[in-house]
Amino acid sequence: MTAMQAVALYAGLNLLILGLLSLPIGLNRNKKKISLGDGGDSQMNALIRAHGNAAEWIPGALIGLTLLAMTGMGTLVIHVLGLLFTLARAAHAYAFLSGQTTGPGRVFGAGMTFLVFLVIAGLLIWKALS
Repeated sequence: MTAMQAVALYAGLNLLILGLLSLPIGLNRNKKKISLGDGGDSQMNALIRAHGNAAEWIPGALIGLTLLAMTGMGTLVIHVLGLLFTLARAAHAYAFLSGQTTGPGRVFGAGMTFLVFLVIAGLLIWKALS
């Protein structure tokens, strides 16, 4: 597997996470007759924020992984970062979907997402300057 194929794998997995996060929003909109926003419903707000949070973080990580692969970063590094990021996003999504908006899943998901972002940023800067 090449580095770009590894990026494609994690792009696909994270896009699945993003897509899966949208499903309960649509189902709850229909069930609760909420066409826009959260309608003042705390569960709806949590579902919207879970999807929004993923939509905010996933593209940046995928762009970063792509640039790392394009600048010659090894496949193993892409796999480590991609896997850690995907596990973080899955834990974060699971926490929100199970109604645990506080707790270890969210803490791990947010913390690991941020850590992977920092590592990707550092590696990109290093690649750009070397």
